[in-house]
Order: sequence, then C-alpha cells, then structure tokens
Amino acid sequence: MTRLLESYAAGRWYAASTEGHPLLDAATGEEVARISSAGLDLGAMAHHARTVGGPAIGELTFHERALLLKELATHLTGLKDEFYELSLATGATRRDSMIDIDGGFGTVFSYSSKGRRELPNAHVVCDGDLEQLGRTGVFLGQHVYTSRPGVAVQINAFNFPVWGMLEKLAPAFIAGLPTIVKPASQTAYLTELVVRRIVEAGILPEGSLQLLSGSAGDLLDHLGVQDSVAFTGSAHTAGILRQHPSVLHGGVQLQVEADSLNCSVLGPDVTSSDPEWDLFVKGVVTEMTAKAGQKCTAIRRVIVPSAVADEMTDAVAAKLATITVGDPGDESVRMGPLASLGQREEVRKAVEALRSSADVVLGDPAATTGFAGDGERGAFMSPVLLRARAGAVEPHDVEPFGPVSTVMAYDSLDEAVTLAARGKGSLVGSVVTHDPDVARTLVLGLAPWHGRILVLDRDDAPESTGHGSPLPMLVHGGPGRAGGGEELGGVRGVLHHMQRSAIQASPDMLTAITGRWTRGSQRNETPEHPFRHSLATLEVGDTIASASRVISREDIDHFSDFTGDTFYAHTDPEAAAQNPLFGGIVAHGYLIVSMAAGLFVDPAPGPVLANFGVDNLRFLTPVKAGDSIRVTLTVKQITPRSSADYGEVRWDALVTNQDDEPVATYDVLTLVAKEA
Repeated sequence: MTRLLESYAAGRWYAASTEGHPLLDAATGEEVARISSAGLDLGAMAHHARTVGGPAIGELTFHERALLLKELATHLTGLKDEFYELSLATGATRRDSMIDIDGGFGTVFSYSSKGRRELPNAHVVCDGDLEQLGRTGVFLGQHVYTSRPGVAVQINAFNFPVWGMLEKLAPAFIAGLPTIVKPASQTAYLTELVVRRIVEAGILPEGSLQLLSGSAGDLLDHLGVQDSVAFTGSAHTAGILRQHPSVLHGGVQLQVEADSLNCSVLGPDVTSSDPEWDLFVKGVVTEMTAKAGQKCTAIRRVIVPSAVADEMTDAVAAKLATITVGDPGDESVRMGPLASLGQREEVRKAVEALRSSADVVLGDPAATTGFAGDGERGAFMSPVLLRARAGAVEPHDVEPFGPVSTVMAYDSLDEAVTLAARGKGSLVGSVVTHDPDVARTLVLGLAPWHGRILVLDRDDAPESTGHGSPLPMLVHGGPGRAGGGEELGGVRGVLHHMQRSAIQASPDMLTAITGRWTRGSQRNETPEHPFRHSLATLEVGDTIASASRVISREDIDHFSDFTGDTFYAHTDPEAAAQNPLFGGIVAHGYLIVSMAAGLFVDPAPGPVLANFGVDNLRFLTPVKAGDSIRVTLTVKQITPRSSADYGEVRWDALVTNQDDEPVATYDVLTLVAKEA
C-alpha cells in the first residue's frame, strides 16, 4: 500500500490508524498516496497554535518575522526540483508547476521585502494621522493595529497546493498569527511534502505552522473570537462554513474566495490588424489551458463586439486547436489533465448545462482519445470553446472549472458592462483596448463587480503578468459570487489579520504605547547633538532646539536668482500684495526648509550616514522678510534594519517663527549607524 499522508500537529507528525482514502495520479490513475485524519486531536492543534506558536511569533518584531520568511523562501527554492517532480502527479505541466511552486516562493519573498520596507521594526502599526480630540492638544486619538492572540486556519483548493498555502501563510505570519493548513485532499501530498521540508528546516518557530491532512472534522468547533478561517473553494462549501455556529455566533472571522465567472472584454476599437487582437486571443487561450483551466482567475466568459464575434471565435478556436493535451511529463504537451477523473466529470456536467444556451465550437468534452496519454485512466479533456446564443443564461451562472470558455457578443459598451455584471461578482476581469475612452468607460463599469481589472494594450503587454496571475502586492478577491473576501494586497494582507483599535490618550501615553514619538509629548534635549548618537544610544524623544535665523529680502532674492524660482509672490511686490494669501513678498517654502536644515544639521562626520527623504511636508504660515525662524528636531521613530549595520531614524521637524507660530512641519528621514 502507498504511503499514508501525515499531519503535523502539536509538534509531531501524526499518521491515522485507518487505511485512508486513495489519491490518484491525474495522468496515469496510479495511486500516489492515501489520506486520513481519523483520530487526530484537532482541539489540541488549535491549543498548540495559541499557546506555543502565537507567543513565539509574538516575541518577534515585524522585521524579524519578515527575515525568517526570506530565509524560508530561500531554503525552499533550493528544493524546488523535488517539488516539481511530485507536482507532475497533480496533472501540472512544468509551466503549471512554475505558477504554483515558484509563484508561492515569490509571494513569500515579496512579503518579506514589504514587511521590512513598509512596517516598523516593532509590534504595533500606527494607522493614519493623529486626531486632536481636545482644544489644547493634551487629549489625542491614534488608530493602531495590534496582533491577535488567535490562530489562522486556511482551507485550500486542490489547484494550487503550494501557492495556496504560502500566499495565506506569509501575511498571517508577519501579522503574528500561527497557521493551521488544511489542503484539499486530491493534491495534499504536494502540500505535505513542502510542509515537511519547512518543519525539517527549523526556520519558523514551533507552533507557527501545522498541517491537517484529511477531513477538517470538528476543527471549527475549537475556534473562537480571535481566530480566522480563510477558505478557497466552491460556493457550496462556503455556504456551509458561513452557517457554522462558530462563524454565526462565535465570532470567528471567515474570508471566502469562491466561484468566479471571470470575463475578458475586447474593446470595439480593436480589429484583427491591431496588436490588441492577438493579445486578446493569446490571453483567452492561456487562461483556458494553464492548469487545464483549473484556476479561480481563468477566463470563463469572452465578451466581444458583435461585429467581430465570428472572426474572434474562429481565431480563438484556431489557436486552441494547436494545443497538445496529455501527460504533463511529456515536453511536447501544452496542457495536462484535470486533477482527477471526478473533476473531469464535474466539468463535463458543467459543459452540458452551458449547452442549454450555447453551442460548442471546438472540443469534445466526452472524448477519451486523441491525447498524449491514456484517456481512460488519466483525467484528460480537450479545451472546449462555446458560443452563447442570444439571451443566454447559463454562461453567467455555471462555472466549468476546467478548460472551458464561452464567447458572447455585445452591441454597446453599456451592454458589455451589463453582460460582465451578470456574473454577480468576479475575482478578475480584463479589458483589451488601445482607446483611453473605452478603457475608462469599461473599467468604471466593471470595477464594482471585480476585485482586480487588467487593462491590456500594446504598451503594457511586454511587462504584463497576464489576466489570471494574482500578485502579492495587489488585492486578490472579489465581491458577490466570488465570495466577498480579500487576500494579498501587500501590507493590506498583513493588516487584515490584525486588530485595528482607536487609542485615546495623552501624547506621552501614545508615545509609550506606539513606540513612536507623538507631538506634544516630552522631549529630551540632550547635551550632545543627536546627530552624534548612533542607534545604540539614540532614543525616541531626543531633541535639538536650534538657534534663530532672520530671513532677509536679500535671502529671498538670492534664492530666486540661484534656483530660478521667480514665482511672483517672491519677486514682484505689487503682484504679491494682491495675493489674498500673502499680501506681499514671502520666502519660498523650500528656502525655509533649506535654512531649517542649516539650523539643525551637525556637519561633522558621525553616525548619521545620509538623509534619504522628507515626508508629510506642509507649509503653514507665510514667512516675510524680517521674520525669523527656528527648528525643533525630535527623534520620532527608530527602525533598525536587521540585515544591515545601520537603521532608519524618522525625525519630527517643527519650524516656528518669532511668534512661535508653526511655519512648516515635516518628517526628516535619515540612515544612522548602529554603532558609533
């Protein structure tokens, strides 16, 4: 008997005592493994995640978690040949495996980078600006994100056994949550292998990742208000999960990515002689055949102008006719089998339903011959292209989760939008046009119904990742039928797992809570200039209050001549006097910022290595000739870089005039050595 897949639970590998359910090679029908979770203590898994995994991750800062992910992705990349070999059993060609395996590793790398670049090296994330809640500034509000003391459960689909796990794991881990992975049984052997290699590497803290191979059983019964479930799969199963008492009454957060009748719309400006025509044909065929059409982002509805509907149907059919279907290990094969014979039968049923209002143009869903492989034992199926009849209903309601698409025609842009909207919500839509007006009209019409929209033309095609490729920096999810969930989206995916709270407190208390200096809290005017301090001795709140400097008319004139900024408010007394904001000659804003730097900079070599930016610059009070300015510069936030011998220091800069009125406010960003 083949090997029984194991679960990794509560710090050990567990194998059920039963024979388990057989999992078959999609191409040969041979048994690959068996699966069962019988006897597994799912409550102990949830408890282990909360009491061991959660605290271990919680001790790490966002940057430390992100660095572990980088180390993990690097380690897994070195093992990918082993994963590619096993991936063949799922029906994936080498190109399909790259999407799943390399795509998964790339997502982890991306989250590692974003976690270090866009999050503080801390445990709290500040959201937005301060809100002054009182008249004098001693009572403030600040939104913050903090980690939840819960567990993230992911229930994944069969089509992406690697990417599906890693794209959920990465943001949850950075957010501070341990994860329990429940892969779809059909391809769980590949997920189990990857998890096994992760556990062996010992890179992630114990308890931060557990694997459930087999039925989820009563797992949701053990979840509570701080826990979340991310589900990818059918709308039917999603409906069952939505009715679970833990979700309905127990406060468990459920995120769903379900059925999606994605569309691609060809603009009326495109003819067969345009580059966009070929881009459209290639996009449709690629999405029909990659992963044998078993992608939640695949194009199911091909929406084209009536005037070219016949021509476009013929073009897509001709391209599909060149696709070789068969054993994914055969290098001449362009499309492998579906994941299982059962899945093929489901797609065949969907095609029969579609034929109620559409005609088959190409392909025989019932065929068992003509493949580079055994069509009886392997789940092979030819691509099927249909043409919708007038008033067709089924193409907007039935999702064939395989290599199937339906062409439908429109007579106006409004009708194109209406057809797209009949899908009741999708993960992704694409618009292929070179006309900006067409693009604007279609995108504004499609956006409420789609989580992502690709606008493709000859200009962006060389760098486009395609209709069906979710990217880690962009949101993945969609409204309505698509489940209403949202994943990825860069740091948005991290914050989704965290709790946002509004904190009301004094400036000093907010500084203590957030680790970021809050205007109005205490400053520490050190005897030595703060620029002489390395990260080892620099502290939040360290301050320099500069001397004053008078801004003369000669300064203003010189700056105008030197920079070429001769805007009338700085050079023409009569015109400036008519300006209702100034009432006379005023100093340039950038002159103020430049002179402010001259007031606070310590010029000698030292721990401060570079100034790399200015954020949030605002000019508040005009400065006229004869006014004086001074600067108060305070350490606002310190972010050591774990992978470098320096870190980032954010300074709060407040420029005031002789009446202590704020002239300008901004953040100065510097790189400072960790040691002097």
